[in-house]
Amino acid sequence: MHQRMKDLYLSVLLLLLTTSTFFAQENLLSKEEAIQLALENNFGIKVAKNQVAIAANNKGVLNSGFLPTLTGSATANYGRNDNKIEFPGRVETDPDTGIAQPFPDAEIYKAEAQNYSTALTANYTLFDGLGRFYNYKRLKEQYQLTELQARETIENTMLELFSVYFEIARLTENENVLQQTLETSTQRITRAEYAFEYGQNTKLDILNAQVDVTNDSINLLNAKQQLINAKRDLSVLLNQDLNSVYEVDTLVNFIPKIQLEEYMSQVDLNNVVLLQTEKNLNINAYDIKVSKSGYLPTLGVSGSYGWGLNQSAASAFFPGTNNENTRNFALGASLTWNLFDGGSTTVQVKNAKIAYENQEFLKEQILLEVNRDLQNARTIYENRLSIFQIQEQNVITNINNFERSKEQFQLGQITSIEFRQAQINLLNAQTNKNLAKYDAKLAELQLLQLTGQLLNVEL
Repeated sequence: MHQRMKDLYLSVLLLLLTTSTFFAQENLLSKEEAIQLALENNFGIKVAKNQVAIAANNKGVLNSGFLPTLTGSATANYGRNDNKIEFPGRVETDPDTGIAQPFPDAEIYKAEAQNYSTALTANYTLFDGLGRFYNYKRLKEQYQLTELQARETIENTMLELFSVYFEIARLTENENVLQQTLETSTQRITRAEYAFEYGQNTKLDILNAQVDVTNDSINLLNAKQQLINAKRDLSVLLNQDLNSVYEVDTLVNFIPKIQLEEYMSQVDLNNVVLLQTEKNLNINAYDIKVSKSGYLPTLGVSGSYGWGLNQSAASAFFPGTNNENTRNFALGASLTWNLFDGGSTTVQVKNAKIAYENQEFLKEQILLEVNRDLQNARTIYENRLSIFQIQEQNVITNINNFERSKEQFQLGQITSIEFRQAQINLLNAQTNKNLAKYDAKLAELQLLQLTGQLLNVEL
């Protein structure tokens, strides 16, 4: 039984060591490389970029209404008739014999008629009450709004990216901690077996050590599985092969407090949500002006040039004719003024003004919410940063406690249960520190997003 248990532990250790060697051969995926891959491959960002491209097309001069229209047209018609015309009751006298006889029928075979025409028609609106002018400006504002919406999508994707990236980093550090814990527990088995052979302890010490190794092995295997799953999550965000093998950077740097204070003082100028409300206000203002253009007249000009050929078929009484219209040129101007449209323009103007007022209310609400979120994010960040600093000191304390407990355990001054408790305390302190570190960094990133600086700082 003793040998079988020993073989089992050796098998587990071999599996863990093999997995560790496998991960040691991974390539490092830096934060900068992860950002670049996300910007290039993330599906949400790709969709956002396409939305910006659509808005860019819409704001172009080709969609402004300022250019004239030119229409070309051509027609061709062909007809053929076989006719027979009878004259009942009508007679004619033969000039040679003087005898009256029925008037002969008139037969026309393959009487062909053809009609061809081509024309070019140009129309241009000289003045439409300034509607297209303000609509053109509105489309430019819409384009800038779409850019801000794409920026918000990118910022949210970056937060999601680093949430997963730092989870991988945390699990990687936890894996190292659990690996060290397992090695320490494995050494305990060897020491307990030697001590048992020399009569220095009981079989219970060996069993306790084996139980601890089993638990530590399971914890390490679970951590490795969680790490693999987290890497697949990141591969989805980066649109990469789900089986990609890589490591992440576990180094975390925090932005100096004075720099964060400067960013927070400029939140009104840089927060992406506030900037979007400004653009929406501008769009609503142009909607009012576009609606008012219905009160003014529309002036337009038009011109056409064409060619036509009409070949009529011969009839019983007239021969066919060819009528060619070689030049057909025309110019025209039109003035349209809708003096009364039943009040629809007035209603549109009133509704546009109400929409503008609603947007002003929304801006005030969003400004208040952003300032609230900013204060909350700042408090959360400072709290998590303090927790991280406390956990760092706690790790130092637990390392000292563990080293002292290890010495006492080797000297037989404390029991294996007391040593195990010191080991667990150190493990918890190290994993808590890892969690606190990345929680603090994510809180900092959320604060940077609210200040509008997430995409402008080096992470």
